[in-house]
Amino acid sequence: MTLDTSALEAWRHPVAMSDAGARAALFDGLPDDAGGLAEVVQGVMMHQHIASAYGLTLTPEQHAEAHARAVGDILDGIVGHDPRPLTAQRPVEARQVGVCRHFTLLHVAMLRSRGIAARARCGFGAYFVKDMFIDHWVTEYFDEAARRWVLVDAQLDARQRELFKVTFDPLDVPREQFLVAGEARQRCRDGKAEPKAFAILDMSGLWLIAGNVIRDVAALNNREMLPWDAWGGMSRTDDEIDLGFIDRLAGVSRAPDADSQALRSAYDDLRVVVPATVFNAVLGRPEPVS
Repeated sequence: MTLDTSALEAWRHPVAMSDAGARAALFDGLPDDAGGLAEVVQGVMMHQHIASAYGLTLTPEQHAEAHARAVGDILDGIVGHDPRPLTAQRPVEARQVGVCRHFTLLHVAMLRSRGIAARARCGFGAYFVKDMFIDHWVTEYFDEAARRWVLVDAQLDARQRELFKVTFDPLDVPREQFLVAGEARQRCRDGKAEPKAFAILDMSGLWLIAGNVIRDVAALNNREMLPWDAWGGMSRTDDEIDLGFIDRLAGVSRAPDADSQALRSAYDDLRVVVPATVFNAVLGRPEPVS
């Protein structure tokens, strides 16, 4: 497939959720490469569900930090804990709490501040639980020298690589190790995978895959929502899924560079476009999207 390099501009600059706004100066003096920026992210963030691996027990206030959506709010939390430059690695107890999506969004925002085309991808990781694909987000950035998109898991520091026995390079995640949501749907459709193998916590099924297909299309249109934000065409049961609709979205998001207009049109559908208010499924309440 021939890449339309002009389409890269959609992901080369901070916008919407990835715009640091008044906190943009915090990105001054950061590294200029994906690996260096991932190390910075790891030094200021703590994963909500892996904190115990660092000897940390989170307070209710720390758990609440994981509901921050925009990168500006994430940065507010980081400097609220510790006002030093972002290059200063924080003690584990002083890090901003989030999940994979927060690591990814912050990494994407940093890359875009360097003029590097980058986008957040929503899908499933094969490297957390044996024979399972776990709900996950990673960065995808365009390597100008190699002329290809590269997956980066900015969450996987040395402790997590040891914990999950990761043997590949987190700065170039193999496509078999991370499936974008559209690819997960395609594999289930082709009978190459079972929907129950795609999970998060105690939840699994085709409805989870379908919801992530919508989230991935939104993220490709610069609306990187929380993994538990629900809106539009999402459902909590397999029976409610419009499979034809999800299959069309999956096709677009599996190859987002094939037709930039199709990608934008997919997002314009009222079942996909992020509304002014979404439902926070963890807190069980509607919330405005800033």
